[in-house]
Amino acid sequence: MRVLHIITDFDDGGAQAVLCRFVTADRNNEHQVISLMNIGAYGERLIDVGIKVHALDMPKSRLTIAGVIKLYQLIRQIDADIIQTWMYHSDFIGGIVARIAGKKAVVWGIHNTNLDPAKTSTSTRAIVRACGFLSKTLPLKIVSCSQEGVKVHAALGYQSQKMVVIPNGYDISEFAPQPDRRKQLRDLWQIPEQTTLFGMVARWNPQKDHANLIAALSQLQERVQSPWHCVTIGSNMSEDNQVLLELLDRAGVRDRVTLLGIRTDIPAVMSALDFHVLSSAYGEAFPNVVAEAMACETPCIVTEVGDSALIVGETGWVVPSSDPAGLATAMAAAIGELSNQTTLVQRRVQCRERIEANFNLQIMIDRYKDLWASCI
Repeated sequence: MRVLHIITDFDDGGAQAVLCRFVTADRNNEHQVISLMNIGAYGERLIDVGIKVHALDMPKSRLTIAGVIKLYQLIRQIDADIIQTWMYHSDFIGGIVARIAGKKAVVWGIHNTNLDPAKTSTSTRAIVRACGFLSKTLPLKIVSCSQEGVKVHAALGYQSQKMVVIPNGYDISEFAPQPDRRKQLRDLWQIPEQTTLFGMVARWNPQKDHANLIAALSQLQERVQSPWHCVTIGSNMSEDNQVLLELLDRAGVRDRVTLLGIRTDIPAVMSALDFHVLSSAYGEAFPNVVAEAMACETPCIVTEVGDSALIVGETGWVVPSSDPAGLATAMAAAIGELSNQTTLVQRRVQCRERIEANFNLQIMIDRYKDLWASCI
């Protein structure tokens, strides 16, 4: 099949990462991608492996006449069998322009679960309301990467009978334990092997709730006497972030946390950790980083947001969101488990087995392929 993907942008984000993984791995179908905004790092990666990527360079949250005309021209020129859109703005404008261009096989994608007015722009909420109305007639199918996403959007007026859950998939050959890198990175970060190492891979963003993590770390140092440390990875998770530094100072954990900024060697990072933490308050649909950690045999401590608990299953710890005391309790329990190597090794193996059995990249590709075939 010839598949044209339309995505809002190629900034750092979960949907962008999934799209990049998908089209890179699936060589049985022909893929092209249109970004309404920028090429970005993910677009560059696709270009490097021979995928055609078109950027319309429209400004954030604003359409341009030239951009819409270019989108129409590209859809007509590429003549794909399926138009697969990703994210709200591309669902809306991509779906409408595709239909104007004569394409009926339009499939929307949903990769979000939270539309709290205090945390979501007015324009995005307006687009979602419009999509809810248009879902009656415009897309043939609507793919949500999470079960929570189906519930949330059905309540917002999306046609539930058109919605299909296809969880994100992961290349378990890429996301795998790297024991040789564990010592290298811990030596580089000056973290002794006997020190329990927590980590959180997440950009600086209110939905990730780093304040929750930091408050939990403050409580953890009062409860646990054995040595532990935490590393944070992601955009703006660096010494340049003064707000972050002030949070660490006020919590009294500045010396317990190493800020690593953006890294691309995530499987190696996960292998260096004893446990991965995701302290999100809202907005998660199917958080990639949890599955990536588990594929690397790194047990996870997560807040009950989106499908985090579904991913973890019985292999890790799930706590309420915005609850530092609960998060600290789970982290203390994880530290306690390090004394029982048999249980710990079993947990690590179960983490990877769960991802391999349920969230393998090929499973996701096959489910999309079957769905697209039903739309032609």
